[in-house]
Amino acid sequence: MSNLKMKEAALIYLDRSGSLQKFIDDCKSYNDSKQNYAVYRFNILINPSDIVELDAELGNHILHQPLKAAQVFQSVCFIAVKTLSLIGQLQTENQINIVLKLTHLPPLPSYSLDLCDFPLDYTSQRFYMMQGIVIAMTTVTKYTQGARFLCSDEACPLSKGFQYIRVHVPGATESATVRNDFLCNLCSSSLQEDRKFRVLGDKQIVEIITTKALHAFQGYSNNQPFRFQSLTIFLRDESVNKMNIGSEYKIIGIPTCVKTSQTAVCIEANSITFCNPKVPSGISDNLRCLLSLTSGSCWKFTAILANIFASQIVPPGTYSLLKLCLLMSLVQTSDRNKELEDCLDILIITSDTLLVERLLNFSINLVPRGIRHPVSTEIFPTLSRNKYGTGAVSIQAGSALLAKGGICFIGDLASHKKDKLEQLQSAVESRSTTVYISGKKFGDDMDQQMTFPVQCSFWSFVDMDSSSRRNTQKTNTLIGQMDCSLIPANLVEAFGLLINCNESSPCHPLLPTVQHTLKKAIDPEGPLYVASKQFKTEDFEKLLSFAKNLNVEFSLEAERMIHGYYLASRRIRTDSICGPKLSASALKYLVSLSEAHARLNLRNKVLKEDVLIAALLFETSLTLKYGATVFCVAPNALFPFELCNEEYLEQRDIYLTQCQQQLQQFIATYGPGTAIFASDE
Repeated sequence: MSNLKMKEAALIYLDRSGSLQKFIDDCKSYNDSKQNYAVYRFNILINPSDIVELDAELGNHILHQPLKAAQVFQSVCFIAVKTLSLIGQLQTENQINIVLKLTHLPPLPSYSLDLCDFPLDYTSQRFYMMQGIVIAMTTVTKYTQGARFLCSDEACPLSKGFQYIRVHVPGATESATVRNDFLCNLCSSSLQEDRKFRVLGDKQIVEIITTKALHAFQGYSNNQPFRFQSLTIFLRDESVNKMNIGSEYKIIGIPTCVKTSQTAVCIEANSITFCNPKVPSGISDNLRCLLSLTSGSCWKFTAILANIFASQIVPPGTYSLLKLCLLMSLVQTSDRNKELEDCLDILIITSDTLLVERLLNFSINLVPRGIRHPVSTEIFPTLSRNKYGTGAVSIQAGSALLAKGGICFIGDLASHKKDKLEQLQSAVESRSTTVYISGKKFGDDMDQQMTFPVQCSFWSFVDMDSSSRRNTQKTNTLIGQMDCSLIPANLVEAFGLLINCNESSPCHPLLPTVQHTLKKAIDPEGPLYVASKQFKTEDFEKLLSFAKNLNVEFSLEAERMIHGYYLASRRIRTDSICGPKLSASALKYLVSLSEAHARLNLRNKVLKEDVLIAALLFETSLTLKYGATVFCVAPNALFPFELCNEEYLEQRDIYLTQCQQQLQQFIATYGPGTAIFASDE
């Protein structure tokens, strides 16, 4: 009676949810094909909340005994097919394969599977929800959805018909569905597969890690040891190719134990949902107060942010240009499931490698996907054989794909070999990377290639004091040009921003840095400055998280100015032999820089003041690459004065206003076809 009641509840749910009509439509497709199938597969969408309200026992079966629940729906669907004459070819109930697709699970701890917990529960054969980032995936292969077997004794009545049907169930291997040692229940003769009725489906294997595991890739340390391991997910049929390397997903599935060369816990995926993190509602009170106090200027807020940023690593007022660029690059990252087109790659030329590296390591921890690339691993995807013996090739993510929507800090460029630098150059230029799968090497009929988008910004630095650099310095550089002869010229050009960071030179006072280092050695945890107490690391995390989700658009005058500067700069840097030195991607970088400064100011509109900052940064970078031109920008143009008090901020605003006038004059002179209008016009 209990089983009959559940069948009635299942039929009522199918009717109310619209799944019955979808089932009838699917049956019509099978019937119209006029082809005999061993297995007829149907997906039924299940909302557990609705089911539990309708019938608690059926809801309990779906959540905790999904295989038995599927049999209930299988029986109901078979009766519906026979009663309504939906599929003329169908003979037995065994031929119907019902897959229950859950929309969600109850938000209770017992239904959540933490990938950091040990041991994992893989014996209950029920649904769990887990969340993780894809770090590897295989190519798509085939598996047996269902097969028809017949008794080998022709005199046996079961040597015909569709009595022996084998269907894949979660956690089953290929040999559990198809093998040659099955026996007839009636006469004990061996069963033979009728191969022409075998039904194949698509299968893909992915590996995920918990989000917490990213701490291991960020140089993160809280003096607490932690362990993590990847978890294998089996995707089948509709779920194949629904996951991308580097993306984070919520997965509902059934844990199982798969025995290969070693026993491993895997998840048979049931449904997959992309994770969209929550957008913070605002910024901290201290930063909101600072924003209000500087609201009369378009430049003061970001100047103060750059001045006080990372005061745990370097004293306020030092490395301000670099810190501004890092903040602008960080604010162009994205947690959304969208293509990241506004990357800001930064290459730093410095002799202060220790402090610069500490500063970059600190900065990448402020965003969810800040990855510190270990030299011993690969930046881009690599291939390996799949450990589960499916014949598929496993593609490992690499640091660049793992940093999707964030920052990939690759350390000193000199630590990478020539072929890796060429691969990096290609990825930065095309924003994609391709892996070639040799059919001969991996046992396939043909060669394949797969292309992955590279959706992160790259940070790197070059040590100016390295012995190899001192021995190969050029003497015929142009005014303002840096000697980058140790780095491939095309790679230098590929990076959007080239920054000369020489705070340890005689031009800059060393005392603040020395005092900072000594104080940190005496009291590592204590705040050294007033700014450290007022503006904590959490404040900057919240600021970046809020600012990067702002949708910005260009004002008309900002759009005219950015196009005018690009055309003028391209014109004066066009060589009669080599052609223009500015590529089309230069305009993208200018747009991205302008948007970044507007976001950092928490504005939705890009103003001409933002374009000025972008132009000064970009022109400084071009000067380091190719030498100075008519539009001559001083190396310290963005921070011409030490920002000690309000008076110096005012002086900086006056200086930047003069730079803006010079930029407009430069555009008017060298940018034919552009219209720069004065404010009164």
